[in-house]
Amino acid sequence: MDAFEDENPFEIEAERIHSDTSSSTRVTLSEPASPPSRPSRVLSSPPQSPPSRRPTFPSQGSHRQPQVYKTDFCCVRDQWLHSGEDVEILISDALKTSVNSTSPYIAYVIRAGNAEAHHRYSEFESLRSNLIKLYPTLIIPPIPSKQTIGDYAAKQAKAKEDAAMIARRKRMLQTFLNRIARHPILSNEHVFHRFLDGEVSWSEVLHSPPISLLPKNTLKAPSHNPTDQNASAAYAALPNPSTAHPLRRPDQRFLDSETFTNKFAAHLSGPMEKVTRRTMKRWSDVAQDHAELGATLNGFSLNESGQLSTAVEKTGQAIDTTYMSTTRLLQEFEQDWAEPLHEYSQFASIIKKLLIYRHQKQAQYEMTQDQLETKREQLEELEKSEREAQRLEEALNQGRVSNLSTSRIRTEENVNGNGNLESQDDSNGADAPQPEPSVYLPPHPGPNPVRRRAPGMGFLNALSYTLHGMMDVDPETARRNSISKTRETISQLEDALRLSAQDLKYSSSTIQADLDRFQRQKNLAAWEEAKAEIAKIPDHPNQVPHDGTNGKAPGNRRDSTATINGR
Repeated sequence: MDAFEDENPFEIEAERIHSDTSSSTRVTLSEPASPPSRPSRVLSSPPQSPPSRRPTFPSQGSHRQPQVYKTDFCCVRDQWLHSGEDVEILISDALKTSVNSTSPYIAYVIRAGNAEAHHRYSEFESLRSNLIKLYPTLIIPPIPSKQTIGDYAAKQAKAKEDAAMIARRKRMLQTFLNRIARHPILSNEHVFHRFLDGEVSWSEVLHSPPISLLPKNTLKAPSHNPTDQNASAAYAALPNPSTAHPLRRPDQRFLDSETFTNKFAAHLSGPMEKVTRRTMKRWSDVAQDHAELGATLNGFSLNESGQLSTAVEKTGQAIDTTYMSTTRLLQEFEQDWAEPLHEYSQFASIIKKLLIYRHQKQAQYEMTQDQLETKREQLEELEKSEREAQRLEEALNQGRVSNLSTSRIRTEENVNGNGNLESQDDSNGADAPQPEPSVYLPPHPGPNPVRRRAPGMGFLNALSYTLHGMMDVDPETARRNSISKTRETISQLEDALRLSAQDLKYSSSTIQADLDRFQRQKNLAAWEEAKAEIAKIPDHPNQVPHDGTNGKAPGNRRDSTATINGR
């Protein structure tokens, strides 16, 4: 398949993207056929330079994040998110409540500007799952994983009240919300705005458009707008390929992305996570040992007196200090290393699913091409048979006409040549007796010869006779019906092929653009942190002062760098 050169959907105006609604029997993938964006998500942006060939993921991260300008807002939350300020969504607290539930649960308090909302973990999960369905070509940020069965077995009823788990979820859920808020497309989704609004019932949001209009299978819906109800009938003719369906002409860019993502995921989920878990487990055991030893020494000091009691008590306090330091070390290690490592492992899984979706879209396009070619060959064979049948029928009709003409000529000749004879017979046979009309009696069939039949042949013959009676035995009518049905199927497949080509181009360009954006964002954050740390480095004591003394230090003392610089 030719390499896709679509424009970056994160950098173009929505009005520039048009969809060709006319049916075409030939689809050219090099033509721009990206479908339009949803009206509720229209952004206006300054003119951009012509797009260049984008590198494969991971990119070098040298592209600047485009500044998006928005003038129309759907709600107050939307206006706050796009106010131009460096807004931040906070999860300020986690409360135990039983509102609208028969059992208590943990509700996380979300503060977005002057709005406050309360949501439980399952509602965060439903938000993310529905964003995946609404935007199947975008990288939807991850949320913290559910607790494992082992955690529930170890803590049983207290698993939902684990303070460390709740604190970890608060941090990662806050990161999830802020990633969506800073996304150039997801930040405009009104479902997300309603999630931040505490005055709206989340159950009502889940049962109202656009979520209520989502299809069961996103492969049978437009990539740019899965909730489009007018397109459902046109997409019904598209096949439903498996994730392992081979491609005839795969795109090398996404093959490279898939290879890198698989290596990245295998490395993160393999050695790095194992070493991280082992390290945290050992430091946690060390902290626990210090806690027990400190408590034991503090209790032992109460049973002693004098200098020994004081020494034992001070030793226990020192061990307690080591325990607290180790605990802080574990907390920082978890926040600054283990959680980001797990988050990027989740990102790798998300990107793999995104590439699988794009793989299925290309397989869908190629399968539709194959079906269309097969139907065209069938139609050609049927039309050829129809032409042969018409030619044979014309030949038979000409033969019948010539036979009738010949028989008429012969009859006239017989009548003209035997006219006298017939008149004589009539005159001579007037007195002759007339023969009696003969009555034809068919001969008696007599006894049939004995024939050996296979067991069950009588039943099969009867069944075959019945089926032939039920079926249309007219070959001409059956052939013409097949021709009309095949032509109708070809027309549907041509429309389906056009839609599939548009979806494939849109999916390819959008997925590649979001991969580039994700890579730029990751690299930019890393370099900003490095820049902040570099700025904290104090000036070197031998640094040349910038006071116009030309390398001479105050007090007539020559700077050591002046000799090096030849001053």
